[in-house]
Amino acid sequence: MIKLVGIDVDGTLVGSSGIVDPRVWEAAERARQAGIRLALCSGRPAFGVALDYAHHLQPNGWHIFQNGASILHLQTGESRSAPLLPAHVQWAIARARSTGDMLELYNDTGYAVESTSAWAREHAELLGVPFEPRAYESVAEPIVRAQWLVTVERAAQVLPEIPPGLEVGQSGSPLMPDVRFIGMTREGVSKGSAMRAIAAAYEIALEDVMYVGDAGNDLPALKVVGHPVAMGNADEAVRAAAAHTVADVEDAGLAQALELARGG
Repeated sequence: MIKLVGIDVDGTLVGSSGIVDPRVWEAAERARQAGIRLALCSGRPAFGVALDYAHHLQPNGWHIFQNGASILHLQTGESRSAPLLPAHVQWAIARARSTGDMLELYNDTGYAVESTSAWAREHAELLGVPFEPRAYESVAEPIVRAQWLVTVERAAQVLPEIPPGLEVGQSGSPLMPDVRFIGMTREGVSKGSAMRAIAAAYEIALEDVMYVGDAGNDLPALKVVGHPVAMGNADEAVRAAAAHTVADVEDAGLAQALELARGG
């Protein structure tokens, strides 16, 4: 019996419209009524639209943000965040200012971006927060994640420059199709480590956990759960790691996965 489902956001919960298909919310409600815990597991931070999604899925439970760097309980406010090392933060800031590549720095409740580009504005809108560029040094400690927003072509140049000691996850969004998001968390921190943490908090065995995702940053979670599920629009590596593949995000594939979790 599946007791917990981890749910990615971009490309899984939401597609190109930016709106969750009503069939997904209906399936989520049926899953909750069946006693299944639902956990958002996103690269997005724990504010704005992502926080709304988490409340909608499971208002009294654990959720994962920032590729596992932020693990928050919505009801109690408990946090199990994992900060970046100061040296890695300083490297990212220096590189952003020297190369011009767009960088975002995050703590649990906010973020900073110095870029005033169209991408910076679009991403603030996607996150559901006002666009307010500010100095990286203004972010209150602890900083839990750094993220590059680059083209797919530029990503191939950025990745080899990332120093050791960082966990790197790549993802995309149907709402910003030209952007490759390269998230960096502390070494050992990923969606996989976070799914282990909340399964333990709920006292649920990993073999009783399902995870649904579509991108490279979902792979660590898919590899630790008993029931890995890929969206129909998933990357090839994600489909290869999954035991099941459901419909495309544009056809409410997540709803199909949630029905599978209930034994449907």
